[in-house]
Amino acid sequence: MSDTIRTSRLDGNELIVETRDGVRVYDSRFLVAALLIFVARGSGRIEPEESAQMIAQIQNHFRIESAESLSLLTRAMSELADEAGLAPELAKLGQTLAEAEKEDIAVMALKVIAADGRREASEMEHFNMALNAIGTAPATIHRAFDRYFEETMPRS
Repeated sequence: MSDTIRTSRLDGNELIVETRDGVRVYDSRFLVAALLIFVARGSGRIEPEESAQMIAQIQNHFRIESAESLSLLTRAMSELADEAGLAPELAKLGQTLAEAEKEDIAVMALKVIAADGRREASEMEHFNMALNAIGTAPATIHRAFDRYFEETMPRS
């Protein structure tokens, strides 16, 4: 991919980006992968447990094979590294998502943050930046925390 986005537009549930190297199409799967990567990188590096959790979360959420989930994450890492202007364009796609989908993304991100057993402030900052970028309502974030704790806390 080139380092310069010429144009971008939303077409339904897809972001279409034109660079001098051609046209790329991004969907909600790519967006979720990119957001999870951004959150996991908040601590400076992605730990193996976080990688495994991202693969599992994407696989379960989109009902795809783990190899396809890994491929999607690899593509997102590569394209985000190659194209600095892609993240703000992806945020526009994220703003079109329903609040229920944003809540699912938030729960997935919380699970990725917790995967390595450490909840670092920098990862939580990235979590907040990512959800703010896609226009997630505070009530949605609150519901996501409730769901996360409901799903991960031991029952008494």
